[in-house]
Amino acid sequence: MSMLTPPGMGGKYRVTGAAYPRMSRPRRRRRIVLAVLGGVVALGLLGYGTLQLIGVFGDDGKKTVAGQGSGDCGKGKPGAASAAPAAAVKLPPPGSITVNVYNATPRSGLAKAVGDELKKRGFTVGEVGNAPADFDKKVPGAGILLGSPRTDKAVYSVLGTQLPGTTQQTDTRETADVDLILGSAFKELSTKADADKALAALASPPPAPARKC
Repeated sequence: MSMLTPPGMGGKYRVTGAAYPRMSRPRRRRRIVLAVLGGVVALGLLGYGTLQLIGVFGDDGKKTVAGQGSGDCGKGKPGAASAAPAAAVKLPPPGSITVNVYNATPRSGLAKAVGDELKKRGFTVGEVGNAPADFDKKVPGAGILLGSPRTDKAVYSVLGTQLPGTTQQTDTRETADVDLILGSAFKELSTKADADKALAALASPPPAPARKC
């Protein structure tokens, strides 16, 4: 009977061999580790879900703001564009415009030729001749439109369709007539077809560019 056998047991329970029974380690540490890992996983899932929600609501917010600033763009099909219609412009007819034609170049007979052509195109032609000394041979461009400070800008626009590249100036006159002073760069008036197209474009300007929703 071994020395470890309790008295009175009669040797029924004996410990034999060189190994002794060991008590198992507590499982508390394992539970703590598992709890920490579970917490980390839960926090990761929570953070991912939060980012998804922010992305969804952020996109909706952008769409809402874009819709609020686009007027009618929010209506109809997605991505539809709206174009503001252009208002027709009322231009003075050529017959209501009195134009004096003056030649500031060395070319003789130029003022009469231009005046005759403008008359054919419906303009009222006034005086025709050489340019005053202040402008004679001193106009480097195609020409100058000289009028009163109260002259309607549309008058300059209509005359400008006949000779592109003209500049505009005013003097002290109080009458409604306009001087066309031909400069040294003048070659010829626009063709009647081109002038008519330019007049039509002035009367009916293209619509404003469409806004994308």
